[in-house]
Amino acid sequence: MAATSRNGAELGVERKTIELGVLGMTCGACVRRIENAVRRVPGVVDARVNLVTHRATLTVDPETATVEDIAAAIETAGYEPVRDQAGTDAGADRALALEQAEDREQHSLRRDLAIAAALTVPLLAVAMSHGLVAWTETTFGRWLQLALATPVLFGPGWRFVRLAWSAAKHRAADMNTLIAIGTGAAWLYSTVALVAPGLFPHAAHGRLPHLYFEVAAPVVTFVLLGKTLEARARKRLADAVRGLVALQPKVARRLRARTEQEVSIAALVAGDLVVVRPGERLPADGTVVSGTSAVDEAMLTGESLPVDKGTGDTVYGGTLNQSGALTFRVATAGKGSTLSRIVEAVEQAQGSKAPIARLADVVSGIFVPVVLAVAFTTLIAWTAIDHSADGLASAVERFVAVLVIACPCALGLATPAAVAVGTGRGAELGILVKGGAALEAASRVNLVLFDKTGTLTVGKPALTDVIDISGEGEDALLALVASAEHPSEHPLARAVVAGAKERGLALSAADEFRSVAGNGIEARVSGRTLRVGTPSWLRLTGVDSTALEADAERLASRGATPFFVAIDDVLAGLVAVADRVSPEARSVVLELRDLGIGVAMVTGDRARTARAIASELGIDDVFAEVKPEEKARIVKEQRAKGRVVAMVGDGINDAPALAGAHVGIAIGTGADVAVAAADVALLRGGIGSLPTALRLGRATLRTIRLNLFWAFVYNVIGVPIAAGLLYPWTGWQLSPVLASAAMSLSSVSVLASSLRLRGFARRSA
Repeated sequence: MAATSRNGAELGVERKTIELGVLGMTCGACVRRIENAVRRVPGVVDARVNLVTHRATLTVDPETATVEDIAAAIETAGYEPVRDQAGTDAGADRALALEQAEDREQHSLRRDLAIAAALTVPLLAVAMSHGLVAWTETTFGRWLQLALATPVLFGPGWRFVRLAWSAAKHRAADMNTLIAIGTGAAWLYSTVALVAPGLFPHAAHGRLPHLYFEVAAPVVTFVLLGKTLEARARKRLADAVRGLVALQPKVARRLRARTEQEVSIAALVAGDLVVVRPGERLPADGTVVSGTSAVDEAMLTGESLPVDKGTGDTVYGGTLNQSGALTFRVATAGKGSTLSRIVEAVEQAQGSKAPIARLADVVSGIFVPVVLAVAFTTLIAWTAIDHSADGLASAVERFVAVLVIACPCALGLATPAAVAVGTGRGAELGILVKGGAALEAASRVNLVLFDKTGTLTVGKPALTDVIDISGEGEDALLALVASAEHPSEHPLARAVVAGAKERGLALSAADEFRSVAGNGIEARVSGRTLRVGTPSWLRLTGVDSTALEADAERLASRGATPFFVAIDDVLAGLVAVADRVSPEARSVVLELRDLGIGVAMVTGDRARTARAIASELGIDDVFAEVKPEEKARIVKEQRAKGRVVAMVGDGINDAPALAGAHVGIAIGTGADVAVAAADVALLRGGIGSLPTALRLGRATLRTIRLNLFWAFVYNVIGVPIAAGLLYPWTGWQLSPVLASAAMSLSSVSVLASSLRLRGFARRSA
């Protein structure tokens, strides 16, 4: 029925997150009305409604609140809840249901716009000809205006009256209230002036009162035009989620008793065997049990080259099988799959509010009542000031203009539109941002704390140096050492063996292998006795390591771990392994400094190794040999100094620090716990994507500020002009027709401004 996830327990009560689509919202007032209505449902702890994504996210006590109760509250508030259909993946189903509902809404808007425009165009021609066509000033022409305007207001325009009435029943007012009152007042004034002109002072002078049908109908038409453009733009905001959902195939070939059955992916469960042919996308996460193929995992890793898969390898739902048939055993399907988790995270991020949105929320909450007060004050004031024959007509015109131009759509869209586009663009770039608050915090970061292993470094040891003093040559010495180390399962031994294979060296069989814990290994290779280990251990066997200790010290100062090699009790050389600095680390540190962001390292590794890596990267501040809880303490201390801190890590030991930072940033290939604790996950490119994530935060906040600025300025300038405050000195006034056009274009301009973020690139300033 609804997408759900467990949030954990508080005070012994396990709470649940419910997500529902909501249709019919038009402005920030709608958001507040739905939130207030839903919060009154017993068992609802918190409610957040997003205008752009049309989604309500609710935290509830599952024993008290039900989806049916919440949906009923939304319907009572005058809106349409979109529920998930049984038997389908919740995220994909909700996205499809919302897309279908939005398609229906767009069709309805286009139909109403076509009808309104078809009647408004001739109405404007008749009403604004000003005698150029003689018959337009006749009784027939005046009644024709009524005939053209009335179907617009009571046909396409009735949606605004209906929504305004729904708001009034809940003792609220929104943009629909402004439009309904404004257009209704213009139509009613004009109808009375047409039917009973003697009631107006114009008649005493032999003149017929002016009609304002050309105000009422065009306002409806322009608002519908704006809503149509807004709906089209809003649909583009969800492209990131729709693109991800589209990667998930609808059906799978399940293998039962050696027979393939085509089933819905919703029917897959852990343990099922699934066959995937070349050119098909994998329907779930799992492990290959037979077959070999190259799989395109660009949607997860960003790598253009396919990855070879064989028995025992892990595969992911949504990735593309390219060259061969694979049979794999399902590990996770549906909502728990990697792709579904990414979709859910992006949806939640797009539905969240940035802290800067609070300003718009506060203003929007009092905006409509204030505008209504200003409009009625304008009507009364100009009626009292202007005693001419046209005084009442001018007062009504200004009254309508104030109501129309002040619609708070742009204000309500300013923040959620930018957050939706920013998080969507982040997903396209492999940056998973968990909400508007994370984006805003990322924009303010001025200190980045890095974990070392797996973040600044590759995360696994590799052979770095071979020094030979035996006279046999580096390759020959390395081949002997790798042959001796081959039986060992130690990670450092594996690094030496891998390094020899990378150089194309042939290895020999080792006999009499013996591992001495904490010291080294001993083996016979090609009839020769090799010992590889610490200098103190070799000295116990009579081998003098003095000749190479200076080299060993030099390598250790660079963060490498050296091993001395003795052949037949004679010092022969040394090999060194190290967790090498990742290729992107140096450029990332330089980029962060260019952005004016400080950099420090926080690691549990030895101080000497940490300082060596930091020195190589140009990092001055190093916190070494710290435990996980101490990492969190360091984050807290830096925050107390007034720094806006981002913590970057990939391990379980980084989770407390990630959770404690203003922005926790996890490397997507790291531990699940780290990714879960972080606000941002870098899914591809390792830390190479970090500057992009911080730049994206800055670009999004700039867009939000720009949107809010223009939304505020638009009303600050537009309302006084519409009220006629500047008319006595400048002669400036704003007709309701122009006001409606400006109001519609303001909302579209905010969306267009936000959509510019779709062009954000990795190297954007």
